[in-house]
Amino acid sequence: MNVYIETYGCQMNFADSDVIGAILGKEGYSIVNDIATADYVMINTCAIRDNAEQRIRHRVHDLKALQRKKPSLRIGVLGCMAERLKTQLLAEEDNISFVAGPDSYRSLPQILRKVGQGGKAAETELSTTETYDDIQPVRLNGNGVSAYISIMRGCQNFCAYCVVPYTRGRERSRNPETVMAEARSLYDEGYKEVVLLGQNVNSYRYEGAEAMSFPRLLESVAAIAPDLRVRYATSHPKDLSDDLLRVMADHDNICKSIHLPVQSGSDRMLKLMNRHYDRAWYLDRIDAIRRYMPDCSITTDIIAGFCTETEEDHQATLDLFRRVRYDYAFMFKFSMRPDTYAAKHLSDDVPDEVKTRRLEEIIALQGQIALENNQKEIGRTYEVLVEGVSHRSDSQLFGRNSQNKVLVFDRHEAKPGQYVRVKVTGCTAATLKGEIETS
Repeated sequence: MNVYIETYGCQMNFADSDVIGAILGKEGYSIVNDIATADYVMINTCAIRDNAEQRIRHRVHDLKALQRKKPSLRIGVLGCMAERLKTQLLAEEDNISFVAGPDSYRSLPQILRKVGQGGKAAETELSTTETYDDIQPVRLNGNGVSAYISIMRGCQNFCAYCVVPYTRGRERSRNPETVMAEARSLYDEGYKEVVLLGQNVNSYRYEGAEAMSFPRLLESVAAIAPDLRVRYATSHPKDLSDDLLRVMADHDNICKSIHLPVQSGSDRMLKLMNRHYDRAWYLDRIDAIRRYMPDCSITTDIIAGFCTETEEDHQATLDLFRRVRYDYAFMFKFSMRPDTYAAKHLSDDVPDEVKTRRLEEIIALQGQIALENNQKEIGRTYEVLVEGVSHRSDSQLFGRNSQNKVLVFDRHEAKPGQYVRVKVTGCTAATLKGEIETS
């Protein structure tokens, strides 16, 4: 039987789809790239914003046309949206046959057998122990160069706006031996980069027979081979220790880039969001990054228009952007999510037009800063890991430097998976343009 998996949302979801592929593959199912050949379609979802869920709803409706041509086709919704809505999805979307939450993927073979006989199924119980650490993921959408490794699951920070603790459960860390084994296996297969993933990755701590902190795990993975690049995402500012920064600075193959979501530049908003730090703490961590790694790139997440946000709060955010000078930012309008603290205790009282205006101002400022940052890169030379062919021209390749900045350059003799030295000759706000140094 053939299974087609569509993945939406964050890196964690793509890593989960790789786990799903491995679980089903062991049971004799074939993961296919052509949806027309599928007996089952699985949609792995995100629930962090309402528009993400609406996109899934539209996709489910679109699949009705395929089901009319192939009445035996069964559709399932997996992941965070399935966990949040549970059997409500089965009731509201008549062409869905099954739902499975992030901790229920081991049950998928049984679920598919049940729905294949005409039934419906829902498995959404959260676990306090599941990490899938005994499963070697298949790489469904991999480029053969870079791969994700999930090292922990869940989150217990309970930020006021966030559904993750309710859709992925409490935080638990994976056995470091299995992480190391997966990283070594990927390197042996020819991968040149691994990305360690967790909702709050730098709070990783394994409490087994051999206790392991995140800095020690990062150091151990980096020691596998000097030409294996190591990245991680996503960090929480409260857990960004000097020990971690020292480890990053001491190892050339640990990439010099940190994604450090701030969400707001206002102390009042940070407290209301339950972010567990204030502006001074955050800026101290920025200063520490610059002190240990002056060439480190810093990126962030920001929410415009959270509950009760005033113009003064918004200006504090703009001021923070000018102070930090991020290389990139994921920028969003606040979207109230059911079941969160904000939904139960706060009011979404910032008008949408005000949210939109504030978001546009943040985007404009960040675009200016990113362009200025990239203009300073012109003339510099970086070691770049080639990832593939440029989307705009078959005559060009693209790759990333240690700072996670994308560089585009002419092919010459380079191939994906190789390291090349590229001199920056131009830029946009999002991309560096360069040429390979041949001598």
